[in-house]
Amino acid sequence: MMRYLLRRLAHSFLLVFGVSVLAFLFTALAPGNYFDEMRLNPQIAPETLVALRAQYELDRPLPLRYASWLNSVLHGQMGFSFAYNSPVAPLLLARAKNTLLLTVTATLLAWALALPLGVWSAERLGRLPDRVISWGTATLLVIPDLALALGLLVLAVRTHRFPTGGMVSLDFDSLTASGKIRDLVAHMALPVAALILSALPLLVRHVRAAVAEVLHAPFLLAAEGHGIPRFTLLFRYALPAAANPLLSLFGFSIGALLSGSLLIEVVMSWPGLGPFLLEAILARDIYVVIGGVLFSTIFLAAGNFLADMLLYWLDPRIRTESASR
Repeated sequence: MMRYLLRRLAHSFLLVFGVSVLAFLFTALAPGNYFDEMRLNPQIAPETLVALRAQYELDRPLPLRYASWLNSVLHGQMGFSFAYNSPVAPLLLARAKNTLLLTVTATLLAWALALPLGVWSAERLGRLPDRVISWGTATLLVIPDLALALGLLVLAVRTHRFPTGGMVSLDFDSLTASGKIRDLVAHMALPVAALILSALPLLVRHVRAAVAEVLHAPFLLAAEGHGIPRFTLLFRYALPAAANPLLSLFGFSIGALLSGSLLIEVVMSWPGLGPFLLEAILARDIYVVIGGVLFSTIFLAAGNFLADMLLYWLDPRIRTESASR
């Protein structure tokens, strides 16, 4: 167990390290920087710009800048933001919590819908319910995430049933505990719905394919011959037998929903990483951009690591293979 755990942690660390190198390289080599617009301001002396570049180490060679940034990561700072003149990590953490709340909620709800729909579709393969689900997922697949988000916003504006932006209402602090929960849920409804609708087609199709592949396995036919109820047969025997590819997909779905949530957050004014990163990109606040990319990679690596641990727990073949090494 410990050897397998350390190996997966090492893979995750190498992934995060490699992404940090590439993100630092690409942002550093991009044309322009945060202080370029200041040169057009006659009230700012050239000596001030030189001092600012030296303060933020933009005048140093790229390898030294990366080493200095890596040292700041080890100290929990992740560099300094040009726009906010403060460490990047606290700025990102405050918004990453909001993004995680959105992403984790949408991931759990999407899987809660995809599993029964996919199993039901596989059990009725080729029949009318399966065709209806296939047509529905095909329709959702061709609709861009942006169109889904804008469509939900139009619906909210016309019905006046859901808030159209932000995370909480202006009078949130004066609400009771139950009122705060209702207010937060109401603000989460639209972005979570957009993320679920964008992720659901892929998840349903994978669940359908995985379960359909094992439905005619000999052990399931034998179990059916012993008179085991169909519902128990599908969810207690067929679904666990098809779990391996689905658990791998679970880790991937977290990363996919995270990347999709950045766009949804911008469109629906959710105070997460999306709007903050967009602002940093437009301002060329490079250390914020690098930190945002690193946070996204860490979330993806954490999702894949969780999927690996679930696979290790559920599949004895992986435990046997890991013990033999």
